[in-house]
Amino acid sequence: MYKTTMKIDGMMCGMCEAHINDAIRKAVPGAKKVKSSHKKGEGSFLSEEVPDEQVLKETIQETGYKVLSLENEEHRGGLWIF
Repeated sequence: MYKTTMKIDGMMCGMCEAHINDAIRKAVPGAKKVKSSHKKGEGSFLSEEVPDEQVLKETIQETGYKVLSLENEEHRGGLWIF
């Protein structure tokens, strides 16, 4: 599982966050835990594979926002110890 975090320019409100989340889901159909914050200027999600950065950036830019940076890191879920 991979966590993708993006810095995004142009988000001003909760509706902007919804537009970004919809764009992420469109670009990465298997995306999970999709979230964004206009206050932080960030969007993030989890996916099984590293997403195609070009497709993701283009899909977000089509909605009127600009991806300033994009970072992928391997994500491991929490381990439960009983």
